Amino acid sequence: MNAMWNKGLGALSAVVGAWACAAAQAEPTTYPLTLENCGQQVTFTKAPERAVPLGQNSAEILLLLGLESQMAATAFWPNKVLPELEAANSKVEVLTVEFPTLEAVLSKQPDFVPAMLVTLMGPDSKVAKREDFEALGIPTYLSPSACSTSLTAKDAYGSRDDLWTMDLLYKEIEDLAQIFDVADRGQALVADFKAREAALRAEFGKTEDLTFLFWFSSPSPADDAYLGGGNGPSGYIADILGGSNAVKTEAEWPTLGWEGIMAANPTVFVAAQVDRNRWDLDNAKAKIAYLTSDPTVSQMEAVKSGRIVEMSGAAMNPSIRTLYGAEQIAAQLKALDLP
Repeated sequence: MNAMWNKGLGALSAVVGAWACAAAQAEPTTYPLTLENCGQQVTFTKAPERAVPLGQNSAEILLLLGLESQMAATAFWPNKVLPELEAANSKVEVLTVEFPTLEAVLSKQPDFVPAMLVTLMGPDSKVAKREDFEALGIPTYLSPSACSTSLTAKDAYGSRDDLWTMDLLYKEIEDLAQIFDVADRGQALVADFKAREAALRAEFGKTEDLTFLFWFSSPSPADDAYLGGGNGPSGYIADILGGSNAVKTEAEWPTLGWEGIMAANPTVFVAAQVDRNRWDLDNAKAKIAYLTSDPTVSQMEAVKSGRIVEMSGAAMNPSIRTLYGAEQIAAQLKALDLP
């Protein structure tokens, strides 16, 4: 257990106690290890030493597991790393905060490539297909949350028939911990997240009247807004806080014009802070400025009543950050005196 692992644990609530329980139960990994992942069998002959996680969630899970010394590089960061992981993350090269090229990934000589989204490693990926890596003898892992969506020709991010839950994330953590032979750390991390999720559900009751609209970003005010879909992580955040998503579509990332947004009439607007600097409206403050200054949109009840909260955009992806986003909104709801 290295110093950064201890530091990361100190920043997470109740993990130390969970570690003690997990350490007594976790079994060391026996190699070769074969796992089923998204319908494929993946085999590891040893713990990876030069992993290149594609996507913020894949990278932050490995950092939370104290594996920065076994990471050669990372890519695709919509938001900055968690503050408690900054020191560990500074030791790992960031290829790009956007989509990397396959050549850039291969230049790091990876021996393992996990990915958080099908757009990073899927049939129509902007980076590569799983078989591209496998042809080179590089094992891969795709987030169970990503492969649990139904893909369509018109929706590259897929849709969900049922509400996403943290169970998919817990499986991902446990799988990655087993791959790297740190199962005790994985069990402790899952125990911490489960305790925090339970605490939020206990604090916030269920109310049919509380609805949230999650605005990720827009190229400009004149363009349709990218929103969090009804059954995705945004829907989970709404559910854990006792409400529901005002957007009922099954699409993971629906786009909606402002007429449709006004018709949704949410109780609370959630303005996402996206740090990538691709569009002007990535910034939460720019979103709030538009909501409060546009002659029509500013007349929505949620805006007039000041029920606008901010949240990390990374929380709208199925990831560890989803729980952090729920906690972030929870603190603001209490300040607004909402249930």
